[in-house]
Amino acid sequence: MPDSQPQHPHSPGNDSTAESTALLLCGARLTDGRTVDVRLADGRIEAVGTAGSLTARSARVDLAGFLLLPAPAEPHAHADTALSAETEGPVSYDGPDVQRRATEAALLQLGHGATAQRAHVRIGDVQGLGPLEAVLQARRSLRGLTDLRAVAMPRLLTGLAGADGLAMLRDAVKMGASVVGGCPDLDPDPTGYVEAVLEIAAEHGCPVDLHTDGRDPARLGRIATMAGGLRPGVTIGPCGGLGRVPREVAARTADQLAAAGVTVVCLPQGGCAGVDGRDTAPVRLLRAAGVRVAAGSGALRDVANPVGRGDPLEAAYLLASRFGLRAEDAYDCVSGQARAALGLPEVRVEAGFPAELIAVRGERLAGALSLAYSRIVMHRGRVVARTSAVREYCDSAAALDLPRQGRVAKGEGEREG
Repeated sequence: MPDSQPQHPHSPGNDSTAESTALLLCGARLTDGRTVDVRLADGRIEAVGTAGSLTARSARVDLAGFLLLPAPAEPHAHADTALSAETEGPVSYDGPDVQRRATEAALLQLGHGATAQRAHVRIGDVQGLGPLEAVLQARRSLRGLTDLRAVAMPRLLTGLAGADGLAMLRDAVKMGASVVGGCPDLDPDPTGYVEAVLEIAAEHGCPVDLHTDGRDPARLGRIATMAGGLRPGVTIGPCGGLGRVPREVAARTADQLAAAGVTVVCLPQGGCAGVDGRDTAPVRLLRAAGVRVAAGSGALRDVANPVGRGDPLEAAYLLASRFGLRAEDAYDCVSGQARAALGLPEVRVEAGFPAELIAVRGERLAGALSLAYSRIVMHRGRVVARTSAVREYCDSAAALDLPRQGRVAKGEGEREG
């Protein structure tokens, strides 16, 4: 299948390119058990029909044996430090090094299925705005493959020491940071930090995404009070400490967050602040209170988590296996809820919705989350990543007549129409 070339956006801040080449997905299984054909055109789902009912205008992809789902999104990654765990000596924050790591990390997460990603980038200190510029350059180079957006994270925003951070945060937004945020827990005046971030967000009309452990319910309550009604919205995470407070206190805090419309992003694959920050937010309690809960990856093979995978399907698997969420609800945390946290439109496998899709080998969602190895990822209506896994066993007289996955030939499932 020849790749179509992504069209350039109308403005530097607009990544909503549309692909003009049509693509027919044949024989895909949906979560409701139907087997369908799906035609994609101009970056959207043009039609969904029973298997064999749609005609191809150009290329076809055979999805027999695959489950077709809305693509995941990554709401909490760290592009500037990704893939640095095995670096000898201090981690380099030179622009080319950060850009290379950020690009490779984004492509790894795209291969897992994340067609939209939010990367938190530290600004200030001796690095200044250099890492942010490198991540923004990575974003430009990845246009048409994945939608990478940056959160500017200053260390301090209050007092004399915070004056430079405030100026730099405003400069970061002008440079192209899509979101403002940071970690109020590290500032001597956490409430003042949040107030400063919210003020800049209101000035520029951009979302807020704050790091907090959540171990101080009163502080979370104040964030909810200050954030209530702010549009485009406020996200906090990973809030692992909220799971360590008495349940009745956590429940009251959850009610406050729900009333304010604050989204919580949990990190079931491990936190982004080292071993001490690996508790996971009380997902079921938050959801029961009506809080939007999305799940992210956090650290991707940096010093905070040297084995971080950055895999949204693994995050969904952990939400189901560790926290008892239904497979459908767990997957929604890394797909529908994650997209909503990023301010992206809803995706359904229905005509008219964005063609942000992932096909995973399997028949049911629970099985796909358990053994989600083979994947085909579609962004803006075209295949942008493909992973094929083959498991083979040696012949044995005792072997049972069990279904086996055959060897996948080069160009698996793809033929010209």
